[in-house]
Amino acid sequence: MTGRKDGWAGMGWGWADHADVARRLDEGADPEAWSGGRPLHRAAVWGSPRVVAELAGRVVDVDALQDGTTALWEAVWSDRPDTARALAAAGADPWKPLIGGWSPGRLSLAGPNPGLFEAPEGMHGLSLVERTAARAGARLVAALAGVHYEGTSLACVAGIDAEEAIRRLEAVPVCGRELEQLREEPWAHDFDASLQLVGVTTVRGGCVLTQPWGYIASAPGVVTRLSAGTLCYGLYANPKSGDQGSIARNGSLEGSDLHPGGAPSPGDSSEEVLTSYLYRHSAAAYACGFPGLRLTDARAVTGPPDMWVELPQRNYWEQ
Repeated sequence: MTGRKDGWAGMGWGWADHADVARRLDEGADPEAWSGGRPLHRAAVWGSPRVVAELAGRVVDVDALQDGTTALWEAVWSDRPDTARALAAAGADPWKPLIGGWSPGRLSLAGPNPGLFEAPEGMHGLSLVERTAARAGARLVAALAGVHYEGTSLACVAGIDAEEAIRRLEAVPVCGRELEQLREEPWAHDFDASLQLVGVTTVRGGCVLTQPWGYIASAPGVVTRLSAGTLCYGLYANPKSGDQGSIARNGSLEGSDLHPGGAPSPGDSSEEVLTSYLYRHSAAAYACGFPGLRLTDARAVTGPPDMWVELPQRNYWEQ
């Protein structure tokens, strides 16, 4: 159903104006449909508590689903405690199990607003494993807050240090004025030649390879070599098409064309949902957190690394 037919033409981002929303509803706008989605879900993220309350009072089911989630889930996911409280006050169920068995209420316990809802008697909180993951996630997101990584590729490897990563890749250390010039003006140099250079840094839990100007650190031939006997997450923050993730385990690529930092899919496991929530909107933190790396600052991602190395000439698109 298009915006013109459902009464929401021209709304765009304007879900905070209560007078406009109420007028449209009074004139026949459909409270159940907006541009292929649900107005209440949209308002939960972009609207005001008053608009949310208005829409909640006009829908048939305040807990209706869109892509497997309720409007309350979307408010929690988007860190909108104001609209989440308005939805709960309108009758939305914070403890309704949704993707991966998580409810909006349990999910909120792992985020910045753990006291958002009153838990019913007998409702279990987070497990020790989940609480530990939530604390680690918050620290990692804070360590990488504000980092600009567009155009950067990463390989985040569990259980090995920089020296072992260099050995597995058969790389050799590089230094000198040419490297300094490349770091300062990467686009002024031969792109193919610069692709062979990556930074490597040991961090708690493993190591990180970074290439601030290209994709090679996340290429299949790199992440699979690094993942022998362990786990590696590759990320390329493609300036044209967005963040692209991959998973390599024990020398084999087991996931590609992933979207780190995005919302979970309806079929995701409980662990996958929690990981997506902890690292929402931060692909670099997701890439580091997935294999369990514990960065205390952004140096491993943005530099300077422990060491710059040159990779041997290979077809890194092959595993």
